[in-house]
Amino acid sequence: MADVESRLIYLVDDDQDLRNLLGRVLRKDGHEVELFSHAEALVDAVRIRKPDLIITDLMMPGIDGMGLLQQIRDVRAYDDVRVIVVSAKSWESDREAALQAGADAYLIKPFDHATLRKMVDTIVRNGATLTYWGVHGTLPVPGPRTTRYGGNTSCASLELADGRIIVFDAGSGIRNLGNSLMGRQSLVAALLISHPHWDHLNSVPFFAPLYVPGNQISIYGAPQRDQTLRQLIEAQMDGVFFPITPGRFGSSVHYVDIREESFELFGVQVHTMHLSHPGACLGFKVVLGDKSYCYITDNELFLPGDTRADPHYMDQLTDFVRGAEILTTDTTYFDEEYPKFVTWGHSCVSEVAKLAHHAGVKQVHLFHHDPSHDDEKVDLKLEAMKAALETLGSSTVAVAPGEGDVFEI
Repeated sequence: MADVESRLIYLVDDDQDLRNLLGRVLRKDGHEVELFSHAEALVDAVRIRKPDLIITDLMMPGIDGMGLLQQIRDVRAYDDVRVIVVSAKSWESDREAALQAGADAYLIKPFDHATLRKMVDTIVRNGATLTYWGVHGTLPVPGPRTTRYGGNTSCASLELADGRIIVFDAGSGIRNLGNSLMGRQSLVAALLISHPHWDHLNSVPFFAPLYVPGNQISIYGAPQRDQTLRQLIEAQMDGVFFPITPGRFGSSVHYVDIREESFELFGVQVHTMHLSHPGACLGFKVVLGDKSYCYITDNELFLPGDTRADPHYMDQLTDFVRGAEILTTDTTYFDEEYPKFVTWGHSCVSEVAKLAHHAGVKQVHLFHHDPSHDDEKVDLKLEAMKAALETLGSSTVAVAPGEGDVFEI
């Protein structure tokens, strides 16, 4: 894997062939690797030289993986040592036990080399992998004019180091995401729904992992008026508007009503904020160590002087997204288009540029394109954003992601 910083890795497994194979793979990537046949020898080695990462089998004679975890986590000096547990045990209870004991990730055997490499890289960076599955808003616009950026509606995913998935919105792009996850065993995922407008919710029934027994999927979102999130989803799958009801879900599905708050999800902190959009609409910030990712759509940034704007909102939103590695945000309109759509709940290029610049985000990703915007118009919008940032003297980098684009955080 290119551009991976070399790390000291200790690997313990009582299977000599697997131990040697994994050692070769990791050394090929430039890491310094020491191999151990039993955990007792690894513990002795840690006292002499602290590694960056430990990869341990779960079931071993003598001290097993859980015992090793306990010994490592009982010493404060080893708090920064990352640990991956590998095991053929695919039950969620075993995964949860390992993570609660202090593992940073749980990898189920058998796995391919690419999966291990990606997990190691993500863990040592304390990062995550962001993938886009739909970048348009309002309704899907498939066809020859949207081949580069794609025509699906809002959906992005953040894969954590341990393989658990945080999904942002359930526009039509979630179908391709779901299909890509069908080979995974005992998938654990959370859907964060910004609000229940059609282009963010109505493709929930097409997320194939929902129908697979053994998967665990939580769905988070804001209640609307007197309806809970669960009621909103069940209403669109009541047998009249959609022929398959939620009773057909094979996975374990848990619904969580959220508002403007903070909570822990899969070992990371998630913060939410009410956005400038009709109804209850939430933006999300996921904190990954000293980095963060922000997903802010749908959201209207009124032009300066507009009396409909909350005078404190821009400051609050700027503080919310401040310093983000990546800000994925509603950039529906060109500046010249926006006056025709004031109060529709979406933003134009110049105001998004100001937000990104004043918040000091590293990258701003243009998102939720108007359905009339084909590939050429998205190109022009990106150029307009770059020009606006340059005028502000900003160091923020502008990106127009397309379906399938992947970014490391």
